[in-house]
Amino acid sequence: MNVLMINGSPHKQGNTYIALQEMQKIFEQEGIDSEIIQVGNKAIRGCIACRACAQNGKCVFDDCVNEIAPKFEACDGLVIASPVYYASANGTLISFLDRLFFSTPFDKTMKVGASVVAARRGGLSATFDELNKYFTICGMPVASGQYWNSIHGREIGEATEDAEGLQGMRTVARNMAFLMRSIELGKEKYGLPKKEPFLRTDFIR
Repeated sequence: MNVLMINGSPHKQGNTYIALQEMQKIFEQEGIDSEIIQVGNKAIRGCIACRACAQNGKCVFDDCVNEIAPKFEACDGLVIASPVYYASANGTLISFLDRLFFSTPFDKTMKVGASVVAARRGGLSATFDELNKYFTICGMPVASGQYWNSIHGREIGEATEDAEGLQGMRTVARNMAFLMRSIELGKEKYGLPKKEPFLRTDFIR
């Protein structure tokens, strides 16, 4: 099994990375492969709703979104991590996620998702909710921990002093490992849930 971990911070080894690294230690203990990819320091433009991906099977802007898409398809779990900016995720990460989720045609059902947020003080729960919506719109179960998956620290490295936050990262990683394994067993015995044809209802007539 493998987990793809997206670091949305512009700082390669900042507090967001510290949170991901704490999770990665647990995945290693559980025998689960994981990879941290930093996107927060890249120039990633937002979606322009051209819908060319519906014909091409990939985004029209050929950057790291298309490079990472195959890793997303292959993974059993996805962790999205971001620092908090004005009670929201890093704008670069949001541009990346909008395009990654919208442009990839593969079925994401039952891939396990988890979001992680880092901040000096506030805005964590709003950002946590924002990131979880990427999972819930496409049938991805959300792994939870012992609290909202958050860690505190302003200066780089301060997150190492947040004992509760670090414990929360370890907890959600263990829960994620359990959930991924449980889903794998369930798929072997029962298969994926039946899907009805999508009924699209637009309210503009």
